[in-house]
Amino acid sequence: MIKASVLGATGYAGIELVRLLYVHPQVELIHLVSQSFADQPVSSVYPNFKGIFNRTCSRLDIDLISKESDIIFTSLPHGTSDQIIPVLYERGNRIIDLSGDFRYKSAEIYEKWYGTRHTCPDLLEISIYGLPELYREQIKQARLIGNPGCYPTSALLALAPLVAAKTIHLDSIIIDSKSGASGAGRSPSPGLHFCEVDENIKAYKVACHRHTSEIEQELGAMTKQDVTVSFTPHLLPVKRGILSTIYATLAKSMKFSDIYDLYTSFYSNEPFIVIHEEGSLPEIKHVNGSNMCHIGFVADSRTNRIIIVSAIDNLIKGAGGQAVQNMNILFGLDETTGLKYPGWYL
Repeated sequence: MIKASVLGATGYAGIELVRLLYVHPQVELIHLVSQSFADQPVSSVYPNFKGIFNRTCSRLDIDLISKESDIIFTSLPHGTSDQIIPVLYERGNRIIDLSGDFRYKSAEIYEKWYGTRHTCPDLLEISIYGLPELYREQIKQARLIGNPGCYPTSALLALAPLVAAKTIHLDSIIIDSKSGASGAGRSPSPGLHFCEVDENIKAYKVACHRHTSEIEQELGAMTKQDVTVSFTPHLLPVKRGILSTIYATLAKSMKFSDIYDLYTSFYSNEPFIVIHEEGSLPEIKHVNGSNMCHIGFVADSRTNRIIIVSAIDNLIKGAGGQAVQNMNILFGLDETTGLKYPGWYL
């Protein structure tokens, strides 16, 4: 059994990760660290665990966690992980970080977009960006994995086949993403009160959301050139799910069948990618509760644009599920172990 510990176990991403690890047939949960709920049973924080899993949350004890864990998941706020992970890495631990602290290759870009100094830039060169569909071979050998952000996951998986095949103009990419309220985390905020979110949709952090830089970094890595995108996130009056609608100008006129073949070829062996056939587009209802990413598109011959729609569950494929997928790869398990199940349609 893989002995796993979760630091930051009681945030929304952290508790989804705990839930997935609890039912994983090859994992034993060792430590659930929560500074806010230390010495309390996880079932008292999230009553859906009552009668099933009553492990008590603990305070951070790096020595004990390092010694007893085969894999350590850090689901902490950015600017916190980079203070803890260097110690764990130096002790030989394998780590999957769900914050933004180890997704970047450039400390300068991280500091520009996150507004804080990175305390261990040397580890940025070592960390592997944990998007299995693009970095599977590197993940197999990694000791430090930066789990991708939820919005970048939805955008990059939608764009990767087109960018790799050089079928779109890179300077034409516009990403419009809409997320459920859980994407903002569990900390109280006036903008997330029921009366603010219910029966409302709003754009936020327009032209300045930090995930813009993550998307640009990975598109740049694919193309070996600088890429600039327009990215606008929106808050939906739902709990979970991300729907991204992405626009780009085609480099040449293409039929739906040609683009469909491109996508199905690129993702031919990917267990968590579904490409919709012509006339069908993804909805968040198709993926919520699952580790799936659904992708559909329309080739608009009138404007010579392609419109791509992708849907993921922000807490699973966009966070905890993708972390488990990375763990499976890292330990040589079937990648779908503990993850291959349908989502919640109702």
